[in-house]
Order: sequence, then structure tokens, then C-alpha cells
Amino acid sequence: MQLSETDAVYAASKFINYFSNTGRIDEYLRTIKLDRIADQPQSLFGMRPEDDLFSDFDMHPQDMDIKIYPAGQKDRTDSFPNEYFNERLQITMSHAFETSIPGKSLKWIIQEKNTNKTLGFIRFGSPTINSKPRNEWLGDTPELSRFNRHAIMGFVIVPTQPFGFNYLGGKLLALLCCSHAAREQLNSKYGSNICLFETTSLYGSTKSSSQYDGLKPYMRYKGLTDSDFTPLLHDDIFKDLNKWFIARNNDKLLVKEDASSRKLKTQQKMISIIKKNLPSQKVAEFQTAIVSAKNLTEQKRFYMSDYGFGNAREVILGQQETLCPGQNYEKFYTENLITWWKNKASKRYEKLKSEGRLRTKLETWNTNPDEIDIIR
Repeated sequence: MQLSETDAVYAASKFINYFSNTGRIDEYLRTIKLDRIADQPQSLFGMRPEDDLFSDFDMHPQDMDIKIYPAGQKDRTDSFPNEYFNERLQITMSHAFETSIPGKSLKWIIQEKNTNKTLGFIRFGSPTINSKPRNEWLGDTPELSRFNRHAIMGFVIVPTQPFGFNYLGGKLLALLCCSHAAREQLNSKYGSNICLFETTSLYGSTKSSSQYDGLKPYMRYKGLTDSDFTPLLHDDIFKDLNKWFIARNNDKLLVKEDASSRKLKTQQKMISIIKKNLPSQKVAEFQTAIVSAKNLTEQKRFYMSDYGFGNAREVILGQQETLCPGQNYEKFYTENLITWWKNKASKRYEKLKSEGRLRTKLETWNTNPDEIDIIR
């Protein structure tokens, strides 16, 4: 695709103006988040999404009845609508999320059954194609279709707050991702044979710990990811610029509609086209803006689970065909995971309560955004 020098300068200015006003990753994420919340329609009185979130902070973890419900599954009578999942997740999580992503997708809403209130949100999806920590663990490159049949990634693992703070809620959700129940549902939906779960922390170099730490043998830290990519332009800015490019590309998309990570690849294509067509006197300014934007990104902490199988690596690489339970296999059943969490959460809850540090106010982006730390 070719652009005139005038058009290339115009497109470059969109990137330069967007990233020149942001100095740190938390500023970038907060700006995006507040824009998303501002665009969210107001709920009617008595139908506020935050009313569905867990708020009974007198309840001891041992008294909780944890239940998993699907979301967006029309073939399940107990499934919540996608809209319910998206709206409540939007007011809870610290970063903006994309509602439509190609590849595998399984959504869960975790509730406390005595109160019928929501504790958190989980969304599984197809893993990223390349990951340095995963590659090092495997020791070889698996055949792609075989890898996709055996692996799944956690893209959303978000507890409501302050349930997450008071009760180690993030650890509960992470454990449920590693459960045989998760693996079995994914296998049933996609005809797969899952034996590897992976996820990354939202922050790496900014924050030295994660909700996924301290979960051995269920989940283990495997290192830091690479971070050489440009943060995404978001929402209206990206949509308008994408339409602008398509109009100058004979009404053709820059990237195939079914491509994985389509938004990221589309933006990378935009940057490449701009670089090729910019007049020489503008190249340095554009390059500086892109380098500055990349400095906003950071390495993420990478975690993996083998669901208690003793030969997950060998099966993924095609060296063996049959998965064999390892010595910890029984620990990955849901009831055992919840028991483990309840014991940990009880110590946390009792300590916070005795020290007067228990939080009792719901933290949602539509009610008290100024009181929420973007990195928490």
C-alpha cells in the first residue's frame, strides 16, 4: 500500500500526538480506562451493575460456597449473557479489554452462592504464538496445530475488589483456571486435549509480584516475556485511523479479518506503511514517538500449569501421545483447589480483620475511579 507524503504525515501525526501526552504505563492505562467508562451507558436506578458484586465482607472464607457459571453460552441454561459479563468486568478491571477476539473463548463468572454475588471473571483464549519463557520450558518448537490442541491461555483473571484484597481472590480465580473442570469444559467445547495453561501478569517490571505467585504446585513462574511492541491506539482513534487506511487501500482490510491479534497486527501494518512513505525530514520525529511508546510497555511475568500431568511437555512436543497423571494430579480437582484457597484466604482475612485493615467499600471504575490504583 502506498500513501502520499501528505497522507503519511497526517497518519504519523496521529501516533505522535497520542503517545507524546503519556509518560508512564499507569498514565496510559488510566487514560484508556477512563475513556471506556465514559462511553459506557448509564444504568437505571436499582439496576446498577455494581449491585451484583460481592460486598458481604463479614463473611468468613470458610463459610463461602464457590460456584462457577458460564457466560455467553447459549446452549447452557445456567449461562449469563455476554453483556452481563462485559459490563461488570468493565467496571472492575484496571485495564481496557477487547470484547471480540478470534480463536478459542470460554468465559466464566465466579459467584458466592449464599449471597448470589459475583466474585470475579475469567476468560480463556487461544495462546499467543510465541513466548520466550514457554519456548525455554519446552526446549523445542512444537507443531502449531498440535500445540493449539493442548494449550490454553488465561486472558482475563479478575477478582472484584476488595474481595481480591481481603480474601486473596485473584489466587482463587487462578486456581480455578488450573482445575480439571476448566480443562474438561474446554476439551468438550473444542475437541481438544488440554494439558497446559498459561497466563501473564498485567505488570512485570513495574511490580515485582503477582496474584499468581505462591501457587505451587498448581501454577509456577517461568520468567519474563519480551516487550518489544508498541502499545495500541485505542477505541475511536484506532477505529477512525483504520477506516482512513482502508479507504486508501481500495476498501480492503490491512490484515485478514480472521487473523489472531488482528488489532495489534493492523497497527503494526499502519506503522510500517507510514515509515515507508514519510518524507525524510519527518522520519526521525515519528521514530522517536514509536520508541517512546515502546518504553511504555514492559516485560510481563509468565506463569504455567500442567494440570497435574507428568508428561505435558512430551505430549505437546509429539514425543508421547497419552497424557499420564503425575503425583499432584488429584490436587487439581475443583473441590481440592477451593479447600486449599479457603485455608490461605482464612489466614489473610483474619489477619486483616485483627489489624483493622479489612476493606469494606466496593472499588469500581464507574463510582470511585479516583480512589483506585491502576496498579494494584
